Amino acid sequence: MNQTLQNLIAAEQKAAQLFSEIEARGMISAGKTEKELNTDVYDLALEMFGISKYWHKRIVRAGKNTLAPYDENPPNLILQNDDIVFLDFGPVFDEWEADFGRTYVVGNDAKKHKLKQDIELAWKHCRDYFLTQTSITGAQYFDFAVKSAAKFGWEFGGPIAGHLIGHFPHERLDKEDKTNYIHPDNHVDMFAPDTEGNKREWILEIHFIDASAEIGGFFEQVLV
Repeated sequence: MNQTLQNLIAAEQKAAQLFSEIEARGMISAGKTEKELNTDVYDLALEMFGISKYWHKRIVRAGKNTLAPYDENPPNLILQNDDIVFLDFGPVFDEWEADFGRTYVVGNDAKKHKLKQDIELAWKHCRDYFLTQTSITGAQYFDFAVKSAAKFGWEFGGPIAGHLIGHFPHERLDKEDKTNYIHPDNHVDMFAPDTEGNKREWILEIHFIDASAEIGGFFEQVLV
């Protein structure tokens, strides 16, 4: 394992600790707005790790807002009983980026719990497939992720299935340059090195939805 990947994994482990503490403190609860929960998580990260730097906007989505992909900015909702919620945060630890996403269910709704379980299983399914490859384009891998949604009985909810990750600030993720993303227009081998000849590291993100039920779930971490 190269040093870059070791540093990215170390940053991700701290993000995982943060998310575990969010659960331990019962911070995801009915009656709280998305913005309030977002602020609570920010304050907790500052308390635990002294960090206030994030390389992308902090996302808390609840209810029908879980249908919305990253680029959208839906109205602030209040978490409800039997709700579904996902968090997507990109904290920077010692100048190394983490990008971590998890889904939570408030209450006992069986379909929402199944979605939460399925997105994690699908992430592992897509990860395991990637690790069997020696060459695959971003478009090919995006197609595999979309087909995995159907395999688990859901729809794929996002325009991408991941992106590059690295040292902060990493190579700017120009939205017009689809080679930075696991995207249907990325026809470059994901195993190809960067412009300086270094191995590139990727984030895999799984966003499944049920549009008719107005629910979605999200799971994201380093593709390793």
